[in-house]
Amino acid sequence: MDNVFKGRSLCVIDDLSIEERKYLFSQVRRLKQAIIHQNRDVMDEFRISDPDFGIYEVFLEDSTRTKESFRNAASFHHVKLTEMSSSSSSFNKGESYADTFNTLTGYRNQIFVIRSKVEGVCRYLEKECGDFAVRNGLPYKPVFINAGDGKHEHPTQELLDEYSFMEDNGFSTDSIHLALVGDLFHGRTVHSKANGLKLFSKVKVDLIAPVELAMPANYLQIMKDNGYEIRLFGSIDEYLMQNDIASKWYFTRPQLERMGERILQRADELRACITFRREFLDKLPQGTIFYHPLPRHKEHPVIPTFLDEMPLNGWERQSINGMYCRIVLLALVAGRIGDDFVPSTPVEKEKVEADYIHAVDPSLLNQKKSKVVSEGVRPIDEGLVIDHISRGRTPDEIRTHMRLICKVMGLDGLKGGEWVSTGSDGKTWKGLIFRPGHIEFDRKQLKRLAAVAPGCTLNFIADGSVKQKYRASMPPRIYNFDDLMCTNEACISNSTQSENAPAMFYRTEESKYRCVYCDKDHSFNEIFKM
Repeated sequence: MDNVFKGRSLCVIDDLSIEERKYLFSQVRRLKQAIIHQNRDVMDEFRISDPDFGIYEVFLEDSTRTKESFRNAASFHHVKLTEMSSSSSSFNKGESYADTFNTLTGYRNQIFVIRSKVEGVCRYLEKECGDFAVRNGLPYKPVFINAGDGKHEHPTQELLDEYSFMEDNGFSTDSIHLALVGDLFHGRTVHSKANGLKLFSKVKVDLIAPVELAMPANYLQIMKDNGYEIRLFGSIDEYLMQNDIASKWYFTRPQLERMGERILQRADELRACITFRREFLDKLPQGTIFYHPLPRHKEHPVIPTFLDEMPLNGWERQSINGMYCRIVLLALVAGRIGDDFVPSTPVEKEKVEADYIHAVDPSLLNQKKSKVVSEGVRPIDEGLVIDHISRGRTPDEIRTHMRLICKVMGLDGLKGGEWVSTGSDGKTWKGLIFRPGHIEFDRKQLKRLAAVAPGCTLNFIADGSVKQKYRASMPPRIYNFDDLMCTNEACISNSTQSENAPAMFYRTEESKYRCVYCDKDHSFNEIFKM
């Protein structure tokens, strides 16, 4: 059986299944003991030991721990390690990510470790450089490891965090009660936990942050979708006023410098909400452990240094675990280990998309033309009518939406018009677009309509009666349209990045469109450029 890990990228923590992560952690546990006891036979089982095997570190954002952790992991493996300096890199000359990494892929570099302010860059390069390798007959597929991308995720930090939680759980994954404290808005390490904590069968998360630093709504929704029990608190003081206190606390550094002058003026107040104080010690459950991705701010540490010598200190061991986890990750994606892993269930193949354009049986289309128009609209003998647009919204919202539909569907400049009316109940507003003349939509245009106007009906009229009728629902995925764009300016697919990365979205359970690169949620009327 093929090694399921070899050649795999890690762009977000969910790229590894729960079962795969449990296997990874079993190997981390084994390696850690071998290194502690200097069992070189076991250590050598993990080593890639190929001086021609290329690992490239590209850190376009400052880092010490992650960068040095990967550097030492590569040294353990006895491989070729190269570093790109952001200060002198080709990115400063306006070169695209795709061109840069395609070139480096051709130089026998097989693994790229990337930290960037641009979100989703690893997911984009996974496809672009994979296609480059195929086009040029390279004998390997390049692997991309996300070492932190903007406010999005930090999946390798999540691996070492999860391992540390397991270690302190006696390696049980039955349950976890975790308090996340600090800057939950900017903290990519806590954003990775939205899906990462699925490792545990039962999850209770206490989010402790003032509203200015609160967890973004999309990650909060992901946690809810994953079945976590979630509680919100504005400060540590408020949290400790109740009795159900977590035994594991995960702190993050407040990044107030990213939030403007108004927030900086309240810096002391906001820091006080998320900084542990000596007076809190007697309120903690016995056996409580603190974690932190590091570094701590030297002037304003949320975990003060007086705690360093106490049993609460789990962050130092957590940091050391980082190198072990990254050694094992590199060994897995290089195919050095993992041959013995057999998933209990086969890896799911991409599901066939459910139909989202529902054609009504022609034999049922016996409505007269008066049935497909609203009051005040003159019936048409030939053309199209899009009805039930934004049903239930306000007239202003409906008119705005119809302007977007006309632009997206190329209906501007044609005869006809738009109308806002009430439905059969006389109370609920809806929109209608009509265009006389011979008009046809192909399958791609029907998908565009379903994406921009889910819930509408589309009627093609000829000789005064409806000849074709469709009902549209949200497509499970939307892509391959030039006028799509993620609204997150930090996303690789946003036009401000000038990377020409094609925008792609998938439908969430809440009927939102989630960007495949940065995980930002959008309503259906936000994904098309106006």
